[in-house]
Amino acid sequence: MGDALVIVESPAKAKTIAGYLGEGFVVESSIGHVRDLPMRASDVPAAYKGEPWAKTGVDVDNDFKPLYVINADKKQQMANLKRLLKKADVLYLATDEDREGEAIAWHLLEVLNPKVPVHRMVFHEITKGAITAALDNTRELDRRLVDAQETRRILDRLYGYELSPVLWRMIGAGLSAGRVQSVATRMIVERERDRMAFNPAGYWDLTCAMATRVPQGAGAGFTARLLEIDGRRVALGRDFGDDGHLSRADVLVLDETSAGAVRDDLEGRPTTVESVEPKPYRRRPSAPFTTSTFQQEAGRRLRLSASRAMHAAQGLYQKGYITYMRTDSTTLSDTAVRAARAEATERFGSDHVPDAPRTYANKVRNAQEAHEAIRPAGDRFRHPDTVRGELPKSEADVYELVWRRTVASQMTDAIGETVRLRMGADLASGTGADGAGSRATLAASGTVIQHQGFRRAYEGTRDESPRRGAEATDDDDGDAAELVLPAVTVGEAVDVVSATAEGHTTQPPARYTEASLVKGMEEHGVGRPSTYASIMETIQRKYVFKKGTALVPTLSAFAVTNLLEQHFPRLVDYDFTAGMEDDLDDIANGEAESVPWLHAFYFGSDADIGLHAKVTTRLGEIDPRGVSTVELGATSDGEPVVARFGKFGPYVQVGDETASIPDDVPPDELTVARALEFLHAPADRELGTDPDTGLVVVARSGRFGPYVSLGRPPERPAPSSPAGRLMALPGNRKEIGVALGYLRLAAGRLDLAAAKKVLNVPARGVSAAALKKVVEATEVGRPVLEVLRDTEALGVSAKACAGIEAFLSLGEQLAGLRSEGPRAVVEAALESSGYGTEIRAADDGGEARLVNLEKLADAVDGFEDIESLLDELDRQAGADDVPKPKTASLFQTMTLDRITFDEALELLSLPRTVGIDPADGVEVTVHNGPYGAYLRKGSDSRNIETEEQLLTITLEECLALLAQPKRRGRNAPKPPLRELGTDPESGKTIFLKDGNWGPYVTDGEFNASLKRGDAVEELTDERASELLAERRMKGPAKKKR
Repeated sequence: MGDALVIVESPAKAKTIAGYLGEGFVVESSIGHVRDLPMRASDVPAAYKGEPWAKTGVDVDNDFKPLYVINADKKQQMANLKRLLKKADVLYLATDEDREGEAIAWHLLEVLNPKVPVHRMVFHEITKGAITAALDNTRELDRRLVDAQETRRILDRLYGYELSPVLWRMIGAGLSAGRVQSVATRMIVERERDRMAFNPAGYWDLTCAMATRVPQGAGAGFTARLLEIDGRRVALGRDFGDDGHLSRADVLVLDETSAGAVRDDLEGRPTTVESVEPKPYRRRPSAPFTTSTFQQEAGRRLRLSASRAMHAAQGLYQKGYITYMRTDSTTLSDTAVRAARAEATERFGSDHVPDAPRTYANKVRNAQEAHEAIRPAGDRFRHPDTVRGELPKSEADVYELVWRRTVASQMTDAIGETVRLRMGADLASGTGADGAGSRATLAASGTVIQHQGFRRAYEGTRDESPRRGAEATDDDDGDAAELVLPAVTVGEAVDVVSATAEGHTTQPPARYTEASLVKGMEEHGVGRPSTYASIMETIQRKYVFKKGTALVPTLSAFAVTNLLEQHFPRLVDYDFTAGMEDDLDDIANGEAESVPWLHAFYFGSDADIGLHAKVTTRLGEIDPRGVSTVELGATSDGEPVVARFGKFGPYVQVGDETASIPDDVPPDELTVARALEFLHAPADRELGTDPDTGLVVVARSGRFGPYVSLGRPPERPAPSSPAGRLMALPGNRKEIGVALGYLRLAAGRLDLAAAKKVLNVPARGVSAAALKKVVEATEVGRPVLEVLRDTEALGVSAKACAGIEAFLSLGEQLAGLRSEGPRAVVEAALESSGYGTEIRAADDGGEARLVNLEKLADAVDGFEDIESLLDELDRQAGADDVPKPKTASLFQTMTLDRITFDEALELLSLPRTVGIDPADGVEVTVHNGPYGAYLRKGSDSRNIETEEQLLTITLEECLALLAQPKRRGRNAPKPPLRELGTDPESGKTIFLKDGNWGPYVTDGEFNASLKRGDAVEELTDERASELLAERRMKGPAKKKR
């Protein structure tokens, strides 16, 4: 009798479950998803390569039937599972209980095709009791969940594969669109637009230190804020709109002068208590964690990114510490409620536990990911102190967070009393804000918590931390922090001990953090808990970088969002996207059918033309330059100033003048003044003339840092100019060379290099032997076209002659189109020659090549005629043939504005010959390479400690270094740039270092490169720990074979 085979997703989960099941069970993992739609053309089986739908993997004309292929990295594991299945007499599919888990179970069935009984085994926590119960209560596979997951996968594939090529063609290669990621990117871009449109406003306010005249201990002194003058409330930041103007007319704005006058008048003056308003304070605990609220709180309290939080939670789930971490539900099972109440009673006393269990309503209409909130596993919750020694720090912190939130959810309300005081004082004549005698009203608020309730378990979060004292007034709806005010009565005198006037400037809307973006997506109904972490990672690869914890959009994010908003607005509409989520949930619940819904989305319905028609009919309406442009304002003479995203990255432009800008400049900092700084920054500094060569020595800033050059590098045309767009094309691509070759043929300027590229493309029967004869005939100086027109003299086959004649005939046809411009000739050449048809018939549909050809057509469109276009091509080719000037990077201790002529000559003298080794006569040289300073003797080399030594090191010192054993690796370790704090995960010191590929942080075990937006000078301990944690999640580096 064979064992029972249990298949789960991950090795960690398999290890935990195997420990509970014991003998008679073999627990193995699938290592995630086993099948998916093909990711690349090479993944498509040969039988389907010719199908028009092969590139998407979805047969849209056959009820959207998906084509599944086994992931290449899973084939070996599938073979292993099949071997294990042959020895088993029963199969248990124990993947996660959500849609993704159900889909994995179905794919395993399809691939393994088991001949033994199959049972679906589900559980939401990995404890011995839960596993035993799941084993006793198996069920059938839920095809509704499988269909729902499949529908989402097909939808996302069609969305991405239809829209992404539009982005490649109109904006730039490598960009992508996604059903959820594009909406999330839009949210971040909209917030940045608000910041760019924001106009700050200034205002002043006063805070006063108050004291009662009757001694009352610590409560006698407190802080109050100036609330009103003559019944008009003093303006605060919230009273101003984003345009910098007041949003209401009934408030009084203090400036520095008036605030100072009121301050001087109030100091030492008595006030009279006008009102004492006690008000009951009550605050309920928050519901147990859903995935969304967990990610938000982990971000705010533990400073974890969404991916780090989910990684830690997944580790806890797989090890049996918490329940399943992907859930929309706030419900706790009866067992969990009893455990939480018991824990609260034991830790905090029975008076902190209500008589009846608390219940929480789900806020999500279709809470479908799982059936219980995230909570500690088991029927008795382990205290965080007892598990901390068993877990990595991040997992221990997450467990404590989950434990506290769960226990607090079953505890009593926090109860107290909030007291609000109003005090009045007459100001002296002429010191009021309007220059007349006035009456000032001061306000203070304090709360006394009489029963801590749930705060004993879960305190200090932002939503439980109301604003303090003077900041909370009659005009605040927020609760005051715990602050004891003195016991005073109406009419009692309270003195102003001191007063402080403080100026403020209104702040733009805060950027999203990962936590607030998750909250915003949830409020819009966009995405699902299981997707939030992956969405954060996706948008940060292309469209967003972090500045601290804030998410800052790049100009590429603006370009993509502009394009989608202007030409595909429904696809990034919040309500429409949320409606799609609801529709997909209806499919999961059996209330809607998948195929009709997909058909309406893709092919259209009475209400909408559908995705496919939108993409195919609107391409001609898109202005690539327009969608990639962000208007910044105008110069003093009215000339527009813009920022754009181009092939070589972001740049600013005024008229025809352009200047590249760093990728990590936040868009809201791209003011007109900042753009002009970039534009007016000197391109180079001329340091002098080299006496040996007569060439000018120039200091410049380049793509890889500052450098000096002997002679000026060839000038590049502006990126936005026709010549610049032509230069930006990938000229090494075959399709570009073929199209330009046909342009030369049309203009009668076909040279040998072009003829080699186009004569037999597409195939015309001109063999390699025939082409060789053409080459030989041109070696005596005859023009290529003259040789081709004399086919008899060539002595080639009849088939080759026919092909050459067809080629020349096409040339005559294209020449007749020259008056219509270069674009018309290119398009006609591709279609008339058949090359365009050949590209479209390729396995991958020729998508990338067609995009390149479209870019070529756009580039040549900027030239008046073919002659000027070919002249520019020849000029650029000639510039490429000119020897590049000698260059040398500046030392790290040098700067462009301070380097001298003599220093530049010393740099350009490198590499330097130090001398000859007298022992063997071999030359010793020193070099400044990409990996630092080093010396070389023959094939032997050694690192030099500093760059400055390159100019001073002697032969004797070089020989002494060569006599020492060679350090392993290409470089000797550099000293750290800075020592940071202790990594909370490993407990080791973090160092900031400069490596071969740029700065990085390390704890001695893991290295993590700094990312875009991370400045070496501003890197904090917290950010360094976050970078290491993200690197640690990826596991150890794979060893090279």
